Amino acid sequence: MCGIVAYLGEKNAYEVVIKGLQRLEYRGYDSSGVAIHKDKSVNIYKQKGKVQDLIDFASDKDTNGNLAIGHTRWATHGLPNNVNAHPHQSSNGKISLVHNGIIENYSVLKKELEQRGYKFLSETDTEVLVHLIGDIHKNGKQSLFDSVRLALNEVIGAYAIVVISDENPDELIAARKSSPLVVGLGQGEYFCASDATPIIEYTKNVVYLEDGEIAHISLKNGLKLKTIGNQNKTPYIQELEMHLEALEKGGYEHFMLKEIYEQPKSILDSMRGRFSISQGKVVLGGILDYEEKLINAKRLIFVACGTSWHAGLVGEYLFEEIARIPVEVEYASEFRYRNPIINEDDVVIAISQSGETADTLAAIKIAKERKATLIGICNVVGSSISRETHCGSYTHAGPEIGVASTKAFTAQVTILTLMAMMIGRRKGTITNERFNRLLVELNAIPEKLKTVLKENDLIEKIAKIYHKSTNALYLGRGINFPLALEGALKLKEISYIHAEGYPAAEMKHGPIALIDEEMPVFVIATKDSSYEKIVSNIQEVKARKGKVIAIVSHGDKEVKKIANHYIEIPKCDELLVPLLATVPLQLLSYHIALMRECNVDQPRNLAKSVTVE
Repeated sequence: MCGIVAYLGEKNAYEVVIKGLQRLEYRGYDSSGVAIHKDKSVNIYKQKGKVQDLIDFASDKDTNGNLAIGHTRWATHGLPNNVNAHPHQSSNGKISLVHNGIIENYSVLKKELEQRGYKFLSETDTEVLVHLIGDIHKNGKQSLFDSVRLALNEVIGAYAIVVISDENPDELIAARKSSPLVVGLGQGEYFCASDATPIIEYTKNVVYLEDGEIAHISLKNGLKLKTIGNQNKTPYIQELEMHLEALEKGGYEHFMLKEIYEQPKSILDSMRGRFSISQGKVVLGGILDYEEKLINAKRLIFVACGTSWHAGLVGEYLFEEIARIPVEVEYASEFRYRNPIINEDDVVIAISQSGETADTLAAIKIAKERKATLIGICNVVGSSISRETHCGSYTHAGPEIGVASTKAFTAQVTILTLMAMMIGRRKGTITNERFNRLLVELNAIPEKLKTVLKENDLIEKIAKIYHKSTNALYLGRGINFPLALEGALKLKEISYIHAEGYPAAEMKHGPIALIDEEMPVFVIATKDSSYEKIVSNIQEVKARKGKVIAIVSHGDKEVKKIANHYIEIPKCDELLVPLLATVPLQLLSYHIALMRECNVDQPRNLAKSVTVE
């Protein structure tokens, strides 16, 4: 969950690395640091806090050099402070290392090293690894590359690492296992990073390291790949599809607000070329080879975490309604430890924005061992999930920098809608009339979403009324119940207000006890098959003096009379409501967090890509 950047070439390495760390700060912002090679020595600067704190600290320091590694941290082992910040060094100060992941057997290795006389300055598992590399390098008389490779053979856990030595001014060593790392290839220069965002400014040619691979990068010999078992590998060079402007705020105050407003485009891009109204068909090319597996599946299992799990819950309603396939939605973190029952005729669909979520990847591996068909839905081309699954679909939402996911959620729901329609059409479980109507309505969603975004001023006024609340309740029925969960999560993530989402009918089974005149209750109350029931639930809240903020269909009259506030969205098929109704909930959370002076893009204790358990 940390961010790694490294540079080797002719440019000022510090400037490249610092800019890269700023782009990766969404991955961790407890502390940061750089190691810069210069004149047979390495200067290390580390600082608790944001990357800007590091920049300020290093402003009067010597930052010249053409080789550097950098790191921005989300703490796992040890408090966020200057000592625990990366890079860490070997005992003799010759080897420097940055690391993303967790070394699970670090305590055993640490005891062995302490018995050999090594002293540890930090509380981190990373320092154990760099001491181990240093020990092998010094006492085993091994090259830096082989020292790293041999050390990794003793390591249990997850890692992405980049290593430099004061003895090697033109050499980088990089390796990965269960944590992402990409190598960028420029003209006489090389880059390493946790993802492609720091690299796109300089080159589009990249190599995604596979699990168990170690890269030897030098100006003299170029890029060489081996496994930690010392087998040669051929680098597979890919071209990035990302564009630099997608990584900028583009005039918005925050990335989150920008990404909320990008949803008409990101939904359109996720649909583009995948359906035809005139031909009455949906075609997801990425899963065509496994279409029969989906059609004949006895069961679908969605595995995901956080917001992606909520998208999976929406997918459950879509697939069961349209394709008539039983669906289970699993937290990947629980699925992997439950000894789940998986059969060869099951289809496991992994959903992840980054495509690197550690628990989801572990769930995929379990399903693969048990011969299930694996489908990935993710946003990052070349990510681990896209490589570990049999097939899948990219969401094409573009880079999502804000830690609280917004456009990735609606893009995932869009793909799940198309997938359910494609399979339902083939199975004959949806009528031609309903299928064609859904196509027309789905095509209209981006324009309707622009109408929803015009309600921003009203939403901001509502947020001002409730931004000092300490608790909130979110209610929805049917396919809108996952929206209640997602709305509550957004409020918790960025405003630090305790919030819970519930199926509206479950309110009477406990949560109703919490409702009083101080409690805001956000209700998705659009016109659908359960409309009358949700109206009754609102009446129950009002009878206990709760404050109701309702999301209603345009032209609604009944809920408007009883709600304290209402936000209208355009009418649409009830299966498509999640694509519209989630946006007011995102904007409410955004404005409430802003009014509470919270860091919207980088909420406390959270990181964007959860690449550790």
